[in-house]
Parts: sequence; structure tokens; C-alpha cells
Amino acid sequence: MNMLIFIVVGLLVHCVFLASIFDIYFTSPLVHGMTPQRTPLPPPAKRLVLFVADGLRADTLYELDDNGTAQAPYLRNIIEYKGSWGVSHTHVPTESRPGHVALIAGFYEDVSAVAKGWKENPVEFDSVFNESKYTWSWGSPDILPMFAKGASGDHVYTYCYTAEKEDFGAQDATKLDTWVFDHVKNFFQAARSNQTLFSKVNEEKVVLFLHLLGIDTNGHAHRPNSREYKDNIRKVDEGINDIVSMLEDFYGNDGKTAFILTSDHGMTDWGSHGAGHPSETLTPLIAWGAGVNYPQKVTSQFFEDDFLKEWKLEKWKRLDVNQADIAPLMASLIGVSFPLNSVGILPLDYLNNSAHFKAESIFTNAVQILEQFKIKMTQKKETTLSFLFTPFHSQMLRRTDVTTLHCHHNLSGVCIPRLRLLSDTEQINILRKARSYIHQEKYHEAVSLCKTLISLALEGLSYYHTYDRLFLGISVVMGFVGWISYVILLIVKTHTGLSRSTHDKASTVLLLYGFAAIGILIAFFLLIQTCPWTYYIYCLLPVPVWYAVVKEFRVIQDLASVVLVFPLGQSIGFLVAGALGIEILVFSFFYRSTLTFGLIAFAGWPLITRLWTQAKVTTLNWTLLCLLLAMFPLMPVVGREPNISLVTVAGLVILLISSFSLACLCKSKNKYVPKKDLTILLFQMLSIALSTYVVNSTHSSLHHKQGLPVINQIISWTTLASSLFVPLLSPTFFFQRLLSILLSLMSPYLLLSTGYEALFPLVLSGLMFSWIYMEKEVLQHYGDSLKPKLAVLNFSYTTDITQFRQLHLDDIRRSFFFVFFIVTAFFGTGNIASVNSFDPASIYCFLTVFNPFVMGSLLVWKIVIPFVLVSCAFEAVQVTTQLSSKSLFLIVLVISDIMALHFFFLVKDYGSWLDIGTSISHYVLVMVFTIFIMLLSGLAQLLTTKRIELWGRTKRHSM
Repeated sequence: MNMLIFIVVGLLVHCVFLASIFDIYFTSPLVHGMTPQRTPLPPPAKRLVLFVADGLRADTLYELDDNGTAQAPYLRNIIEYKGSWGVSHTHVPTESRPGHVALIAGFYEDVSAVAKGWKENPVEFDSVFNESKYTWSWGSPDILPMFAKGASGDHVYTYCYTAEKEDFGAQDATKLDTWVFDHVKNFFQAARSNQTLFSKVNEEKVVLFLHLLGIDTNGHAHRPNSREYKDNIRKVDEGINDIVSMLEDFYGNDGKTAFILTSDHGMTDWGSHGAGHPSETLTPLIAWGAGVNYPQKVTSQFFEDDFLKEWKLEKWKRLDVNQADIAPLMASLIGVSFPLNSVGILPLDYLNNSAHFKAESIFTNAVQILEQFKIKMTQKKETTLSFLFTPFHSQMLRRTDVTTLHCHHNLSGVCIPRLRLLSDTEQINILRKARSYIHQEKYHEAVSLCKTLISLALEGLSYYHTYDRLFLGISVVMGFVGWISYVILLIVKTHTGLSRSTHDKASTVLLLYGFAAIGILIAFFLLIQTCPWTYYIYCLLPVPVWYAVVKEFRVIQDLASVVLVFPLGQSIGFLVAGALGIEILVFSFFYRSTLTFGLIAFAGWPLITRLWTQAKVTTLNWTLLCLLLAMFPLMPVVGREPNISLVTVAGLVILLISSFSLACLCKSKNKYVPKKDLTILLFQMLSIALSTYVVNSTHSSLHHKQGLPVINQIISWTTLASSLFVPLLSPTFFFQRLLSILLSLMSPYLLLSTGYEALFPLVLSGLMFSWIYMEKEVLQHYGDSLKPKLAVLNFSYTTDITQFRQLHLDDIRRSFFFVFFIVTAFFGTGNIASVNSFDPASIYCFLTVFNPFVMGSLLVWKIVIPFVLVSCAFEAVQVTTQLSSKSLFLIVLVISDIMALHFFFLVKDYGSWLDIGTSISHYVLVMVFTIFIMLLSGLAQLLTTKRIELWGRTKRHSM
């Protein structure tokens, strides 16, 4: 197959594999067409005030300071004398958008929606704001518009400050919150003299939403344990006190206002969020006012986190909820319909109302969730053949009262240990029984039955949501295994010389017709079930892939004959070594320390192969650098305080290396070194020095709250822009070009560093240089005639080596080394959690104003830089070993696809939300890895072989 066609087909196949998990595991859970459900009894509150203190941790709010004083005295007083409190447990990703959607809409946003941005609604969803008569909201332009845009009609009003105010380098981020408080006060002051507005704010079913971003901004800039963060909490506490007093005065103390304070997510000690650390997932919830329970004193209570004693709140009953439960709570308090897509369960303990009201409210909650179940079941019935449709059954324990916990009960209370089928008839029976209990004033029984129905409906929703998972999973696995098999056969056929078999045309035609018939049958089966078009791709993809495999049956025969004559012990040893190597790579995604053991094993590689007898100095360098690099995976990736001194050390070390290199060039025995080459090197050294200075200057300026100096920002962006251009000006000789690439990429890396990670590219690059020299020594096993002299190696002269020689076992080892070093380049100083909750301090040299897309792009470039260094080194390995770049890519493809198949089986959508996010991240990372390798290979070839002549063409010289 032509290489270009193969690459295009490979890209398409891997895009299908990558997209498959979003159809199998992460499709949107939302359904439409439900009937709105509202509690029929009069609500306790006419209006609701929702305070969301962005980035507020539960422990920081509830704990006492060293003097025994509360961080928020007014809210502490609410907990002890006026309202109910607890912890709201968030899901990951712990970011602002999904947190607010859970709070206000009552569901946990699917992955695809989170990925589509902050500014718009990727999916249509209902919310408490949409169900209200009027909603007024004040705060961030990143949050408020999404709920206004998704609302029907013109009844959700937003008042936002400009995005420029969200500046991590600002002198006083509390201004974001005082802006909100001041504008709310001005709004109600204006309402006194505006009759139309006065009339609106006095309506029922009104929501006031105050989004307070200052705490989050100060947490990012100064850390949650800082004085600024805690001072901001006191400011918010005072502001809430003022707003409550102002509203009570405005409404004449009518007792019809309910208040809720919570947070969308917490924050780690190092000022980040996005992953699943308890400091990010445990947020405060305090409710008081109309319809909310007063404090309940208890003698003892137990929670796994054991915070109560530390907070000195063990006497007051703690009522924990899931974040989505707050939406039905708000809807119940003001009497609006529960959000249509909400999966939250009304926390009855927060309500201060009659048992009748609580029973009616939970009944409404059950019907609202059951509506979603019915729509989901109907949709699945309509798209499945009747004889293949399997309705939902549950093995969940049911109960009609609190004393019967260990058996199933029918509606008459008779114990029957059987599967529960939530059919239309049983739904009606349960609802009738619950309604009958309410009429009989058996409210406790009604509540228990409704909670059972809610649990069954949620379980059923999950069942129908994952109905096609096994079928699609088998299809994708068949495609995966077929693709890996085909690539292995392609390697054997074209790059090993083990097989020279040709196709039998008659057999090929017969196979073609056979597989075409199978494809038609699969397509017909999908058509009569009216399956989505993506199902056709997943189910039909294995057909051509396996056709391509079976077509090479003669190659399979030749390969089998070779394997059978190979010594059994060596075959087993080779397979065990390969499996162990891939398992090390897989385990490194979960445990970074696995890379340490791998690097230690690499350090001993020359001893095992006796290479140390050939080149002792090179071997010593390799061993020391492997052991030094092995230290990085043992260091923390998140949770560290910035240490700019280490960044400075890295800058000084690279300057020392470049100075030594400059001295060597000047003392070279060659005829001459062009001045322009020396000028480029001096320019890069100046760039390193400037970057080191800018990092120190920027962090010092921000520490003194003087903001980001404009000149520093200009230098940073200029350095970043030139980092890929300047190496193309340097000579294409091996050492000079690789040194130039290192110096150019180190400058932006220093600007993006805050600690020890600044040293990582230096050690990694040193190991890459040693690897190149080690591979040169390995060639002695195949004769000195193949061993080039690195001193005279010129990348631009040796680009066409694709057909130079066939593969041998050492090439598999080289490919594994490459994959291992690429994985090390990512996990050496980071992991999935560090990407999800990166430290914003790392981008302060470029910008301090909140911009998630620019920040994300800078983070990605920081991650990519070590990859580029490894890829450029491997480009040199290809040149020195005359290794076919096509065969290399195929071997790397097989290794990465085996890893991807491994992670496909590990993807999950259950358990902790951190596990879910991690599993999908791992699969996506490995799948993108293959595509990424192709792009990296092209970039590395560009950086190593191309040269731009700005001063005209010069006479070539040898080194």
C-alpha cells in the first residue's frame, strides 16, 4: 500500500476508534419531551437568593482560625442559629461550567458538552432560572450568559463585568465581589423608584443569583491558605450580611426570602482545580430563610472525612448532598417546576415544612425523574427489534418502610426476592400507592416509596443509556484487533524479508464477495433497527479491516512457519519481554513511579549487552543520565509551591552548556565557523538569559501586587513566537542543529516553569544525546562500515533512507525506547491530574487575565516541548542507524495500538468521577498519541533538515 494512502486510512481508522468511546461511554444523557412537574402545594418562599462563591473550599469556610474565630462570622452565626448546613459533593471535572450546570440545572454535564466551551450551550437543557418567573444575575461573563441563552422567553437578566477584570495579577481581586454587591444594591435602589421593576421584583418565583469570583481568583493567584484568600472570604461574608439586610429591608421583613450559599468547586492547596482531590470536590452548602430548617443539635454523628471536630461543628447536624440535589431544593422552596433533566434528589432534611409538603415534593421529584426514564425506554424500544429488546430489570433492594432493608416488597408489603421490572403497569401501581399513602396521611411511607421509585428510575436511566454498549464494544474491539493484525502483517511483508508471497487472484475475489455479503447483512440489520449513522461506521469498519488481514493468508502461513522453527525458549522470552514492556508503559499512566523502574532498567542495558566494554565514557553518561531522569517521576506533579530559584538554576545551567559549546565551536580545527552561525548561538543565549530574568521579574512583581510588566509580556510572547523559527537559521550539522533546537525550546519552557520541571528538558536532552551515541555503538554488531561519524553527520544530506535496509530485532527495541521516552516526556513532570488542575502561575509571564483557551494553548505547548526534543533525537537515531522511517512508524503504531486496546477495556463511566475522568483521558491520550507521532515526526524532520538562508547562500563547510 502506498505510504500516503496508508497514513490517510490509518488516520481515519484511529479517528473512528477515538470517537467510539464517546458513543459507547459518553453520549449525552439528556432526553427531551418530558412534562414539567411542580409541587401542587403553596411554596414557603416567594423568592430565592443564590450565592455561589466560586472556588470556595468547605474546610476553609468552616474552620476556625488560630484564635478560634470563624473565617466568616455571619455565616457561622447562620449555621448555629438560623439555618441548615452541610457539604455539597461535586463531580469532576471540578470546573466552573459543569459545577454551575449541576447546581442550577440538576444534572452532571456530559464530556462532549464540557469540551465545547464556556460561552455557549452545547446542549439544550432546562434550569431553575428558566422555570422561574424572573431571574436576575450578577457576576462573571463566563457563567451568566449560558443560563440566559438557554432560557425560553425574556425573563433571565444578566449583569456582567468585563472579562479584563478577571486578572490573576490584580492588586485586589475582591473587587470582583464588591462589584457584584454594589450592583445588586444599586439595582434594588433603582427598583424603589421604577414602578415596573418594583412590580417585577415583588412577584413570586423570583431568583437572584450572585456569582462571586474573587475567592477563586485570589486562590489561583495567592493559594487558598494565603491571607488574600481568607480576607476575601471575610469580604464575601460581610457582603452577604449587607445583601441579606438590604433585602429584608426592601421586602419589609415578609419572611418569604430563602437564601442558599454554596460553591461550584473547591481548590487545592496549590491554587488549582479540575481534578478530583477532596479539597476540590468538597464545597460548602448553607441554607436559611423561608422554608429552610433551623439548626438541629445532635449528640453524635459520623462522617468519613472526620472534619467535624476540626471545624467545631459536631453539635450541629451536618446534611451532605450531591451537587445536583441543590437544583430540586431551590425549585421546591419557590414552587417552580423541577428542571426537566435534573437527576438530583430533593434533600428533605433541609426543608422546614409540613410532612404533607415534603411528601408532595418528593412525589413530584419521583415523577419528574420517572418522566425521563419513560422517554428513554420508549426511544430504545423504537430502535430495537421487538424480539431483541430486553426491558430493564433491577436487583436493587426495595423497601416500603425503614425497618425492612433486606428483601424486596410488593405493594402489599409481601416479601418477594425477585428481579424488579419497572414496566408501565408497575410505574402506575407505585405512583398510585404513593398517592394513596399521601391521602391516608402516611407521609413517611409515601416518602420511602418515592425514594425507591427514584432510585429505580435512575438505575433504569443508566441501563437504557448504556443499552448498546456491549454490542458496540465488541464491534470496536474486532476492528482494533484486525487493524493491529494487518499492521503486523504489513511489517512482515514489506520490511523483514520473511515473506515474499503473492496474492492468489481467484481466492482474493472470492474473499471480496464473501466479506461484501457480510457487510450487506450487517448494514441491513442496522437499517431495520433505525440505528444512528455512527453505528454503521463502528460495525462495518471490521469488515474491510479483516478482509485486508485474511487476504494476506500466505504471509500468515510464512510467518507461522518462521515462528514454529524459532527456539521455543527464545520465542517465549521475546513475548514476555514485549508484554512486560507494554505493561510498564500502561502502568506508568496510573503510577508514574513505574517509569523510574523502567529508567533504572535502561541504565543497566549496556551491562547486559556488554556495550560498556566498547564505549565506557558513553555508557557511563547513559547510565548516570538514566538514573538522574529516573528521579523526576518520583517528584510531585501538583501541590508544590513555586520555586523560581530552580528555574534560575536551569537557566544558568543551559547558559553554561551553551557557553562551553560556543567555546568548542570557536576552537574547532575546521577551516572556519561562519560568523552568522555564532551570531545565532549568541542570540539564543541572550534569549535564555532574558527568559530567566523575565521569570524572576514577573513573579517578584506579582508578589508585590504590581501586576505583569508590559515589557515582560512582550519579551515572553516574542520568545515564544521565535522558538520554532530560530533553529531553522542554524547549520544542519548534527550537534549544532540539535543544540540550537534545545536552546530555542528551553526559552519558552523556562517562561512556563515555576519549579523543578525547568530542569527536566535539560536532563532529558542529555539522555537523548547519549542515546544517539549508544545506538551508534550498537551498530558495531553489524559492521563498522555502517557506523557513521557523528562529527560530519549532516541532517540535510541523509533524509532519503526509507529503503536502506530491512528490520531486525534491535529496531523493535529502538521503537520501544522511542515510545517509552515519549511517555516519559509527558509523565516525567506531569499526569492527567496536573493537566486538569494546572497551576495558573506557570503562564503569568504571558498573561494574568483569565482566558481559558489561551491558557490551555500555552499549557499544551509546554507539554509538547519535551516531545519535540525526543522526536528530534529519534530523527538523529534514524539517520545514524539507517533505520527505515516507514518501518519505524509501523512498529510504533503497533505498540501504541496495543496500549490503546488495553485502555479501551479500562474506560469506565461508574465509580468515582476521578476514575471516570482518568480512564477516558488515558484512552484519548494513547489514541491521539498515534496521530501526534505523525505530526511530531514531520515537525522533527522540519526542525532537523531544513535551513532558512536569511543572508544568502554560504559555502558549505565540514565540522
